[in-house]
Amino acid sequence: MKPTLLILISFFIFAFVTKAPLVVTADASPDPVLDITGEKLFAGTDYYILPVVRGRGGGLTLASTGNETCPLDVVQEGQEVENGLPVIFSPVNIKIGVVHLSTDQNIKFNASTICIQSTVWKLDSYDDSLGQWFVTTGGVEGNPGRETTSNWFKIEKFDDDYKLVFCPSVCDICKVLCRDIGIYIDQATGIRRLALSDTPFKVMFKKA
Repeated sequence: MKPTLLILISFFIFAFVTKAPLVVTADASPDPVLDITGEKLFAGTDYYILPVVRGRGGGLTLASTGNETCPLDVVQEGQEVENGLPVIFSPVNIKIGVVHLSTDQNIKFNASTICIQSTVWKLDSYDDSLGQWFVTTGGVEGNPGRETTSNWFKIEKFDDDYKLVFCPSVCDICKVLCRDIGIYIDQATGIRRLALSDTPFKVMFKKA
């Protein structure tokens, strides 16, 4: 074999080996979600979900929105000064302690209620009378798969802040909705309910 050919082969092998670590870097985890102080959000820690735009209600809480006391739905406090109830984020990978963007999360209010159900968020069945998909509670924590697709939410960047998104990826073969979460104002009651929307609810996170 000619010396020139040997040099070329050695060069290509060296280039392949030295570039291999770059592939690993490209597959790194998404950026962490930050709270209002610039600190990372951690799984299992209490946070308030607050509106970025002031003067249009406060943080998120639980309320009965129908004729019955239970179940309780996810709503926005009517007053800006109210933080609402703290929530806990639980990533789909329970070994990950930090909350990351674009990652499936269970969101659970860390609060006791009079209803015999969990406070884990889930997407409710379609409301034909109002033409809306609302966010309610009573979901299952963990157990990712076909049976729990309605219980997973994501946090995405929205300008310099964040938004909540329903677009679960815990089931590869499932056909799911992918929509932003916004605020639906019930004209009859004035209650500000979380629902799938074309207008995202811009949020920030405050450690409780």
